[in-house]
Amino acid sequence: MKLEHRKQKVVPFSKFIYRILRYSLVAFFLIVLSVGMGILGYHYIANLSWLNSFHMASMILTGMGPVAEMQSSSAKIFNSFYALYSGVAFLSISAVFFAPFVHRIMHILHVDDKD
Repeated sequence: MKLEHRKQKVVPFSKFIYRILRYSLVAFFLIVLSVGMGILGYHYIANLSWLNSFHMASMILTGMGPVAEMQSSSAKIFNSFYALYSGVAFLSISAVFFAPFVHRIMHILHVDDKD
């Protein structure tokens, strides 16, 4: 996913849309992977149903907080590490998604690395 250098012209809008789609696909894959890890962990470690596991993983990943109380020590440990991972993942996935927009704006404004 190579971007144009600051001394190059801004890419045409059609290529920019293609870039947005590529980055969106990467962000979507990371979301699916993150929610999938949470679903499996909550289902097998915390013994939640599949639907409750999906609900819990989604709520934790988006920063909304837990919806079920963890009963076992292993479930609490998983919940803690998944929450820590989710905080970093949510911000990182957001950065991946918004990177083409920020790059295009910076490129149009000719922001220099030295500024």
